[in-house]
Amino acid sequence: MRVQERQSQVVLGLDPDPSALWPGSDVRAQGDAPPVQLAGMAILAHCRALIDATAEACVAIKPQLARFELLGAVGWTVLGAVAAHARELGLLVIADGKRGDIDVTARAYAQALFGGVETPFGEVAGLDANMATVNPLMGRDAVEPFVTAARAAGAGVLLLVRTSNPGAADVEDLELADGGSLWERLAGIVDELGGAGVGESGLSDVGAVFGATVPNHLARARELMGQATFLLPGVGAQGGRVEDLAPAFAPGRAGGLVSASRSISNAHFLTGEDPAQAARTEAERLREATWALG
Repeated sequence: MRVQERQSQVVLGLDPDPSALWPGSDVRAQGDAPPVQLAGMAILAHCRALIDATAEACVAIKPQLARFELLGAVGWTVLGAVAAHARELGLLVIADGKRGDIDVTARAYAQALFGGVETPFGEVAGLDANMATVNPLMGRDAVEPFVTAARAAGAGVLLLVRTSNPGAADVEDLELADGGSLWERLAGIVDELGGAGVGESGLSDVGAVFGATVPNHLARARELMGQATFLLPGVGAQGGRVEDLAPAFAPGRAGGLVSASRSISNAHFLTGEDPAQAARTEAERLREATWALG
């Protein structure tokens, strides 16, 4: 619903590198805090500025969890602050951690990403993400705890089906002995698990990560996952083009979410403009290109 209300399917990827932040994010003049604290403050300033510049053209942020977790406890605190800032501006939060493990561990991952956990000492809050990326290669029992936790929190999951990296072909495109490719089998899991979570929009709370770098597979993917939202990474720096993604939007505009990270945050290197203005222009360009497909 909120995807349609904002008239955008653009997801702002947040992959903050402490050594490559926007000008204005350097906080070293603020005192002699430990390096991890200074790095955390700088990343928070960078992410807030990037979100502020592009919020009107986007529907969600997609923080790459590893970029925050490398700062340890400070990074998780910064991640929470970034998510809260995005929500204040009406954006959804897609936690991109590609989690996946046996059921007991999966439940713990899911609690951290969604609703939190009750302990003998009181409730411990989770990230309260609206969606999270999940790796299904260990099978259904490693995915189901995420689906259960997400539904309880009114959130959703996005299973890796056919990813945008070149090495995906080494595994995900493998032909199975009983027919079809591995990614098609994973698509079947998305469709099966998502059947009970279809809402009034006709879309399920179980979606798929499907790389914009392999648009030749999109029509088949939509046949196999007719009710799934597709998160489409790989536009821009990885070579994917919005114009090639039309099959993803067959169920309607909310059927596809186009994710871009470096092409937005680093747009000023190509244009020579102020970073915020360049990012805003690129995010708006993607919004218009994507909206034309729906």
